[in-house]
Amino acid sequence: MQLLNACVLAHAYDRCKANDGAAGVDLQEFRDVEEYGVERWLDELAQELKSRTYQPQAVRRVMIDKLGGTGKRPLGIPVIKDRVAEMAAVLVLEPIFEADLQPEQYAYRTGRSALDAVKHVHTLLNTGHGEIVDADLKGYFDSLPHSELLKSVARRVVDRAMLHLIKMWLEAPVEETDEHGNKHRSTRNRDEGRGTPQGSPISPLLSNLYMRRFVLGWKKLGYEKRLKAYIVNYADDLVICCRGKAEEALATMRAMMSALKLTVNEKKTRVCQLPEEKFDFLGYTFGRCYSPETGRAYLGTSPAKKRVQRICHSISEETRRNKTQLDRETVVATLNRMMIGWGNYFCLGPVSKAYRAVEQHARRRLRQWLGAKHKQKRVGTTRYPDEFLHDKFGLVRLTKRTASFPWATS
Repeated sequence: MQLLNACVLAHAYDRCKANDGAAGVDLQEFRDVEEYGVERWLDELAQELKSRTYQPQAVRRVMIDKLGGTGKRPLGIPVIKDRVAEMAAVLVLEPIFEADLQPEQYAYRTGRSALDAVKHVHTLLNTGHGEIVDADLKGYFDSLPHSELLKSVARRVVDRAMLHLIKMWLEAPVEETDEHGNKHRSTRNRDEGRGTPQGSPISPLLSNLYMRRFVLGWKKLGYEKRLKAYIVNYADDLVICCRGKAEEALATMRAMMSALKLTVNEKKTRVCQLPEEKFDFLGYTFGRCYSPETGRAYLGTSPAKKRVQRICHSISEETRRNKTQLDRETVVATLNRMMIGWGNYFCLGPVSKAYRAVEQHARRRLRQWLGAKHKQKRVGTTRYPDEFLHDKFGLVRLTKRTASFPWATS
C-alpha cells in the first residue's frame, strides 16, 4: 500500500496536526506524540499497517450546533492514530477519484469552493432557471450505505488491504458521553451497515464518492436534458435549478434518493419559484434584489439572515463579561479575525446592509466589554465614539472592505 510510504505518513501527520482538533477517546494530543517522538510513533503505525495488526479505536461523538440554531449535528472525532492513517489514505485515493467527481460537485476539492457553487447557482438563475428544487437530505453522513459505498470505492481500488481499512473505519464504534458524564459505546454503523463519522479525514472523500452516483445518474438517465434541470452540490447540500418542470424534477429526485437508500427531509425540501420566492443555499439568500443606484430589480444573492445572526452571536460570545481578564488588543484581534473571515466569504451581491449590521453589533459589544473591564457604569458613543474604536483600537471596518471585492455591490 502506498500509504505505508514514510513520506505519505509524515505528510498525513503534518496535515492532521495543522488541523489540530480535540482529542479522541484515548485523550492523546499532538503534544503527547511530539514528546514520544514523531518518527518513532509513525514507524510503529507503519508497522501496524504493514503487519495488518492495526485496529481503529472508537470515534468520540460530540454534538455541535447547526447553523441558525436549528438543532444539533453529530461530529465524530477519531484518535490521532486513526486520523493520520485516514489522512494517508486520502492523500493516496484523492487523485485517483478526482477525475471521476462531477463538475457540479464543489465540496472538499482543490480549486473549488462554496463560493464557486454560489456563483454557479447565480449563473443558472440568470439564464432562465428560476424554478428551484431546494433539497435537504436527512442525516446524509449517517445514512451512507456501506455496501454500495465500498462498491463505489472498488471501481477504482483493487487493493484488498485498502478496502479492508476503509471498511474498518466505517464500522468503528462510536462513543458518546451523556449529561451525567457516563460513556456509552454504540456499534450502530456496523450493525446497520451504514454511516460514516462526519469529522473524520476520509469522510469528505467518501461522501463525495457516493453523491457522485446521484449527480452522474441524473445526467446519464437524461433528466438534466429532458427536464432542463441542473444540479449544484456541496457535500450534503444541493439544489436543482430548473427551467420549468421543477415538480417533476423533485419527484424524480425523491425516487433516485430512495434507490440510493438516502432519505429526503420532506419538511425542508420544497419547490421555490423565483423571483416571487427566495431560498437559502450555502449561507446566501437567492432572490429578488434591488440596485441601490437605479432601484432596478434583479435576481441576486445576499448574506442570509441566519448567517448574520450567527456572526453576531459569535461576537457576543467573545465579548462576554468573563472575557474581561483579556487585554484589549487580544479581544480586538479576535473580533477582527472573525469579521474579516466572515466578510471574505460573504462578499457576493449587495453586502453593505449585512456589513453595517455586523459592524454596529461589534461596536456595541466592544463598548460594553470595555465598560465591564474598566468598571464604567455608563458606556456609550460619547466615551467610545465609532472613530475611536476603529482608528485608535483598530476594530475593522467591514463597510470599507467592499472596494476590495470587485463583484460586491454596496
